[in-house]
Amino acid sequence: MQDFTTPLLGDHFPQIDVLTTHGEMNIPRDLNGSWFVLFSHPADFTPVCTTEFLAFQNLYGEFKNLQCKLLGLSVDQVFSHIKWIEWIKQKLGVKITYPIIAATESVVSKIGLIHPGKGSNTVRATFIIDPEGIVRLMFYYPQEIGRNVEEILRSVKALQTADKQGGATAERWPANELIKDNIIIPPALTEEEAEKNKTKYEHFDWWFCHKPFKQ
Repeated sequence: MQDFTTPLLGDHFPQIDVLTTHGEMNIPRDLNGSWFVLFSHPADFTPVCTTEFLAFQNLYGEFKNLQCKLLGLSVDQVFSHIKWIEWIKQKLGVKITYPIIAATESVVSKIGLIHPGKGSNTVRATFIIDPEGIVRLMFYYPQEIGRNVEEILRSVKALQTADKQGGATAERWPANELIKDNIIIPPALTEEEAEKNKTKYEHFDWWFCHKPFKQ
């Protein structure tokens, strides 16, 4: 087994050639210019993963509105993915419309998605990648806990907002208890800038200034 390397925040997501339920792809090249969420799951035909796939599909339209694509992944072969999404459609009445990657050892070795000594199950992980192919956020979960897909959607919105509006977003944005949906201003780097920010923005102090969110 090869050594596994997980990309870090701020890294370029490694180029991987993959087979998916929608055909062959190169990631992130074929998604250049688009945000995307890559989420790996331990195995097909498992209860927790099935609930997650339904949740991603139910929010598919909201991700699409953010110009953010979805990609599932596990080390199951593509025919297993196809059979599983057929089962989901037949039994649960939901059609999975995003591609699922059938990952090889080479693929998972580039993105660190199998725990050594834990068998062949894929790590339950989520990567949010920006249009430049940069890893902006990662979530990791144990196999026994399903992820919160609404939080992943919120995170995409928050990242895009922070980029567009030149600041940071607070806890539970856009419903923060203290500043609601306001955008936090980057901290001042000089005394002059600190004084200027206090006259220009709402603030609690020079190091905690914020401005209204703009749609």
